[in-house]
Amino acid sequence: MTVSTERPAPRADCTADADGGIVFDLHLGPGPERYDAGEAPELLLRLRGAKNKDGDDSTVRLPLTPLGEGRLRAVLPSTVEPAEGRWDVHVCAQGTDDDEAVAVTPGIRDVRLLMDRTPDTGRIAARIPYPTADDRLAVRCWIRSPHAEAGPVTFDGDAMTVEGALYGTALGDDARVEARLAGAPDRTCRVPVTGKEGTFSFTLPLDRLVTGPVTGQQLWTLWLIPGTADDVRISRILDDVWDRRNSFVYPGRSAAEGVRATPCYSGDNDLCVRIEPDPAQAR
Repeated sequence: MTVSTERPAPRADCTADADGGIVFDLHLGPGPERYDAGEAPELLLRLRGAKNKDGDDSTVRLPLTPLGEGRLRAVLPSTVEPAEGRWDVHVCAQGTDDDEAVAVTPGIRDVRLLMDRTPDTGRIAARIPYPTADDRLAVRCWIRSPHAEAGPVTFDGDAMTVEGALYGTALGDDARVEARLAGAPDRTCRVPVTGKEGTFSFTLPLDRLVTGPVTGQQLWTLWLIPGTADDVRISRILDDVWDRRNSFVYPGRSAAEGVRATPCYSGDNDLCVRIEPDPAQAR
């Protein structure tokens, strides 16, 4: 593939639909052609952190159709389910090695149809195009079956209550929610869960997570144990937010003397509770 060094990186506008499909409209811009005669360009999605060998599950190639005036279109259908993770978007000539691919920069992202989704299936395939910190285009993908979608988080004293929607399974008679301390599988806390017709709700007293000295930050992950299926990670993925860590910030609560508890989301949009020494009492 011949690339002009004077030409800006290709840019893609994205339109996401509620079923998980994404349309990429690629702008090559004015200037010399990027591709030699006879080369057919295609969009290449690479799973970040994987070996990215062409032909395995860590790469997805999509044909690009000319639209005129230096624009091309590729479609990621909802029927194609890339593995869960972050996929970086590139453009390359058909049949060339992956190391010749050129990173695509983000243009306009139309993700309005991702807001307040209510899937009608138990297998959830969520995909959100987003800009990376270094201004490249990527797609965050989740595949969950079953899935527990976190909703409102409210507080009453030192307890937090979470409501949500459940897809792909139902609550059994012995259903519970379990908080698990990351890195310490023997430290867990279980509370009852209620719900009906695809919903769930639970209340977690935050002081029950303080089971020993707290000298540093602890992260407790939250799991729904329906009793009718495998344990389900409680997450929030059915909208247009690809990383909730800084956009959904909850107030901290005193969980014990000198200890603070704060609900939070991980970089994968999984709901957690952070336990740490209270900085206000450390002064």
